[in-house]
Amino acid sequence: MNNIENIFMCLAAPLLIASTVTKERGRRLMIFMLTGMASCLFSSYISTFIAAAQGADVISASLEISPFVEEIMKLFPLIFYILVFEPTVTSDILDACMMTAIGFATLENVCFLMTNGSEDIIELAIRGFGTGTMHVVCASFVAFGLLHLWNRLWLRVAGTVAFLCAATTFHGIFNVLVSQTGIPMYIGFIIPVGTMVGILVLRKRLKLSGII
Repeated sequence: MNNIENIFMCLAAPLLIASTVTKERGRRLMIFMLTGMASCLFSSYISTFIAAAQGADVISASLEISPFVEEIMKLFPLIFYILVFEPTVTSDILDACMMTAIGFATLENVCFLMTNGSEDIIELAIRGFGTGTMHVVCASFVAFGLLHLWNRLWLRVAGTVAFLCAATTFHGIFNVLVSQTGIPMYIGFIIPVGTMVGILVLRKRLKLSGII
């Protein structure tokens, strides 16, 4: 642990204060970003507990336990939002998914910086973009499932689990690659960026075709 609670409080305090004076959409975005940070905090606790219970080392925990725990913890607030508030606007659900992922990635990157220092600014920049994009890509998988399958009762559970598994697998592959050194590590950081570019291109083509 690297005093993650203190880091969380320092990052969350200004967002929490700002959320009290912003308008509805801005307040909602900040709350979901705070929710993402809180998900990162609790993921750290849960992953540490499971690793200790199983006698796993740090590397095994980051590769085998963390991806599943983190994706589950990012999904819970979204399920709660959909079940309790029943949003009808597609952009509201998409905003919730993206801001939760961004909040999670923000706290994770800051904790990495506090743990490993800032000697190599280029590597930190690559990691920051790579990790942030990875969480956004995983959130895109989940958002697609929530947007297109949630209204179909027979697909609701199976579809959500399927896209959660896809996000967890993508996350796990990313963790495996970035835990290496040299070329595999850089490939790991490039994959989420390339995937995000592909998603944006596909989304634009689907809009032009009138499909979405």
